[in-house]
Amino acid sequence: MSADRSEDRGVEQSLQLDGYLPYRLSVASNAVSGLIARAYEDRFALSIPQWRLICVLAEDGGLTQVQIVTRTVMDKVTVSRAAQGLVRRRLVGRSENKSDGRSHVLALTPAGRSLHAEIAPLALAYEAALIAGLSPEDVVLLKRLLGRLQAAAGQLSGESAPPAGLG
Repeated sequence: MSADRSEDRGVEQSLQLDGYLPYRLSVASNAVSGLIARAYEDRFALSIPQWRLICVLAEDGGLTQVQIVTRTVMDKVTVSRAAQGLVRRRLVGRSENKSDGRSHVLALTPAGRSLHAEIAPLALAYEAALIAGLSPEDVVLLKRLLGRLQAAAGQLSGESAPPAGLG
């Protein structure tokens, strides 16, 4: 059945994976994450979740694991494992949450802040290399469109809005 005949009968075209936006986003994300993950693992012995946790704590200060889950859109187990590894390496400290005794606050240690300061320029260099072929206007548009797609996905999944700082 040709595409023309299926359109004539009001039947949608068949799914073409290379043209399917969710697939393309996933493939692009995996390619970028894989590239950066290798660099962080090779040079700093960090996983992507560990790097995200370090970055969020550098930006936001001390947070509970629940706050980190919300901020990063990573699942609880991933955040917990990342935090445990960083605590073992003394890059993150864990202290009592004075407002809720059932949880702890995670914060970067001086060693964690130092590592963040070392990695941040590398992260920015990777970003610059990835967007080198795009105009500044294209980058702004891409970020805006990604935020809109994330918000739409959140609404479809029952969330009212994207997590703070991610939309």
